[in-house]
Amino acid sequence: MASRADALATNLNLSKFGQATELKKRLWFTIGVLIVFRLLSFIPLPGIDPTALGLLANQTRGGVLDFFNTFSGGSLERMSIIALGVMPYITASIVVQLATTLSPTLAAIKKEGESGRKRLNQYTRYGTVFLTVIQGYFIATGLEGFGAQQGVAAVVDPGMLFRITAVVSLVGGTMFLMWLGEQITSRGVGNGVSLIIMAGIVAQLPTTLVNLFEGGRTGSLSPFLILTILVVALGLIAFICFMERAQRRVLIQYPKRQTARGTMQADRSHLPLKINTSGVIPPIFASSLLLMPLTITQFAGQRTAGESAWGDFIISLNQYLQHGTPLYMALYGAGIIFFAFFYTAVVFNPEETADNLKRHGGFIPGIRPGKNTADYLDYVLTRITVIGAAYLTIICLLPEYLVAAAGIPFYLGGTSLLIVVNVTMDTVTQIQSHLLAHQYGDLIKKAKLKGRAR
Repeated sequence: MASRADALATNLNLSKFGQATELKKRLWFTIGVLIVFRLLSFIPLPGIDPTALGLLANQTRGGVLDFFNTFSGGSLERMSIIALGVMPYITASIVVQLATTLSPTLAAIKKEGESGRKRLNQYTRYGTVFLTVIQGYFIATGLEGFGAQQGVAAVVDPGMLFRITAVVSLVGGTMFLMWLGEQITSRGVGNGVSLIIMAGIVAQLPTTLVNLFEGGRTGSLSPFLILTILVVALGLIAFICFMERAQRRVLIQYPKRQTARGTMQADRSHLPLKINTSGVIPPIFASSLLLMPLTITQFAGQRTAGESAWGDFIISLNQYLQHGTPLYMALYGAGIIFFAFFYTAVVFNPEETADNLKRHGGFIPGIRPGKNTADYLDYVLTRITVIGAAYLTIICLLPEYLVAAAGIPFYLGGTSLLIVVNVTMDTVTQIQSHLLAHQYGDLIKKAKLKGRAR
């Protein structure tokens, strides 16, 4: 017979939302931080001419910079103090996470518990500062030459003073965003860094829709194409929701245990293995590697000349790696598949999982504990990762093909859709967890009052 607590968990709804005071405070705090993030995106770097920068941004519309501008919420287009967003922090955290699997020293630090986690977080912050300084300097030098061919200067007074000021401003903006993300995680709802990325993507959604319907009004996009884009987007959202919740459940059996009251019945549990264990990391890594040469040449003001072998190589590389070209699509898909398997191997260790099961007396029926269990888990994980990699490839390449085939003059990416749906699902799950904890708290209070009455 189900208990009252089980009934609460089963019938969980948002009707008790008004009574969850702590949850409302967390939500208001999260909304306030995201508003601060949006306000920061409109503060330009010192020494930038916003009018000239806007003209140059319109001339490069539909290029590679639109991809990064989507993740920054328009901050890169306006060249604000948070133009780099939290991408340096994400890159540094991924590098530190990968290093813990390769370096025995960092692996030992990771096993130290809370103190080890704090040390690794400190290393991540140092890496964030280092990456932001490098990227900020290249952006500052690129801005000085940006628009040289068009005769428009984006920087009012180029020179070393502008470069130092730009680097300091970008480092401060990125570190402040990192701090805001940590505050959301500890005092708000959801993962702070993920919510900041999602807020930047969602902020660009109205502009994308306006461009889409404006294309239909001017006749550059047919009504059938607009309808197709909307239907494909809704279908991809439903497909992402289904695949992100898909799991392969491995049955775990625990032996009977002898107690003072007699023999207990053997316990059964499940080890859930997500179909998409790597998350959104493979598309981000693959696209970043492919778009790196294009980004360098566009920020350099397209000053590469074909008078040298190096210039000819860069120009040819830009032509072959443009969005929608066969080489770009093939390399993008191959990169997604490679990073899906690579990152899955990093975040899930079959040997460690098998050792933990053996230590607690658990085993997979029909599989001997130890090495055989690790081999079986690796076999299952490899098979489901094939499905997960194919799913990521379809989600990311279908919009790219649609944009290239239809000649859409703005960016529509499956990676952005993947991030928004994932973060939304995780945030809703955390809100439901807070509501469930609030209802359990009310149940405990009522039980204590009844106990005192007796």
